[in-house]
Order: sequence, then structure tokens, then C-alpha cells
Amino acid sequence: MGTGNHADPSWPRDTEPHGGASARDGATDGTPASRGDTEPDAGTAADASAAPRGHAWLERIWPPAVTLAALIALWEAVVDFGIVSPRTLSAPSQIVRAITSSWGTLGYATWVTTVEGVLGFLVAIAVGIPLGVGLHCSRRFHASVYPLLVGAQTLPIIAIAPLFLHWFGFEPIGKLVLVAVFATFPIAVQTCRGLDAVPGFYRDVALTCGATSSWTLWHVELRVAARQIFGGIRIAAAYVIGTAATAEYMGSRAGLGIWLQAAYNSFRTQLVFAASVVIVLLTAALMGAVSAAERILLGPRDDE
Repeated sequence: MGTGNHADPSWPRDTEPHGGASARDGATDGTPASRGDTEPDAGTAADASAAPRGHAWLERIWPPAVTLAALIALWEAVVDFGIVSPRTLSAPSQIVRAITSSWGTLGYATWVTTVEGVLGFLVAIAVGIPLGVGLHCSRRFHASVYPLLVGAQTLPIIAIAPLFLHWFGFEPIGKLVLVAVFATFPIAVQTCRGLDAVPGFYRDVALTCGATSSWTLWHVELRVAARQIFGGIRIAAAYVIGTAATAEYMGSRAGLGIWLQAAYNSFRTQLVFAASVVIVLLTAALMGAVSAAERILLGPRDDE
């Protein structure tokens, strides 16, 4: 009969569990085990966290980049091999040459449209965020103004651009106002929705700590809703340049819209594509600037 004091026969007598000797030695000489053996260095942890972010960024970038490169190569081949006439579809190389050769006039047109679009965009931000706050704070104001905002967005730009041309003439101020009108709606709506979605405990905690309602709104609720507000700003940025160019097409003294109209009337397909490419690049640059501002002010997103 065995007793409880007998050693386990399955455990070797001459060996000890892993780390037992080192732990006992440390206890014997009074020196604790090194923290570096068990805990990662701060710099190592930062590098480890930065590496997945870099990989995630590459995973987001390379699929559309490869797809775009393949489409451009196919586009170039279709035109070069005569499958499609250059008068119908200009090759990418022809478009690049058209941009470089006509940059003297195209550059000035780009500058005019950029100024109109960016200034109108900034006006829309300055008006849209307070308007969204008002829609959130007052149900009566929401019921009175929100349907008008929706109705303004249902009007096609080609229907109201002649009115702005009649009111403001051919001056850039008319295009700026038109851009601001169309860009205000998504910013105001997303601001209102973002504030409506803020959990109530944020406000309750701030009020309990002695904050006023206005301080809580501007310093707590708006910060929590900031991501969604930037979503509305990004939506507006996607079409402000196109809106400015369309308004110029209806009537203007300068700008990409009128430059595009002149290229179309002269049947110069490569110049039409050149203006279109510039509009796309300007829109991409503006959206990139919005994303950069969001990252600087709010930090990276959780999925980045």
C-alpha cells in the first residue's frame, strides 16, 4: 500500500520541471528573474504593432493599383492595335501628351476650377456642420428645414445652373455658391446623424460632472460624432470639383468646364479626356486631403 508522501514514479528523480532550477536559484541568491526574459521591449512592441498596419495599408493599395494598371495597359493596347479608333477613344499615352502639350491653357483652367471647388467646399463645411448641429438640437427646426435640404438635392444641377448664371453672371462667385449649396447637404445630414447616434451616457457623465449642455455638445458629443461628420465631408469632397466643372460648362469665362466645352466643340477627343483626367486627379487629391486631416485630428481608424 502506498502513501501520499511517495514521489510520482512517472517523474524522473534526477530532473526538475522546466524553469524550476532557475527559479530556485533566483530565489536563493536574492536576485529576481530578469524582466527582459518575460516582457517584450517597448520598442519591439511598437515595431510589431506598426508592421501589421503597414501590411494592411499595402493590402488596401495594391489590388486597385494592379487593377488600374491592367486596365490602362488593356486600354492602350486596344487603341494601338486599331480595335478602336483614336477619334473615339484616345489612348492613355495620347492623353498624357495632350496634357503636357496644352498645359499652358489647361493649367490656368485647372487653377480656376480648383479655387471655385475648394472655396465652395470650405463654405459648405462652415455652413453644414452648424446646420447639422441645429437639426440635432431642435426637432422643430429639423422638421422645418430638413425637407428643404432634401428637395434641394433632388434638383439636377443642369436645371438650376442657368438660374445661378442669371443671378451671378459668368463670374466665379456663382460657381462657388452652387458648389456650396450642393456640398452642404451631406455634411449637415451626417453631422445630425452622428450626433443622434452618440450614446446618452457621454452626455450624462459630462452633466453629472458639472458641465453645461452647450459645453457638452461642443466638447463631448461632437468629438464622439467626429468620424461620421468626416464621412459627410468626404462624400461632399467626392463631387465638388465635378460640380464646379459642370457649372462652368453651362456658362463661364474660364475653368475646366469651359475648356472641356471648347475641346468637345473642336472634336479633339484627347483634350476631352485630358480635362476629365485632371478633374479625377483633383477630386482624388481633395479626398486625400480630407482623409489626412481626419487622421491628424482623430488618429488612425480601428481597421488601419
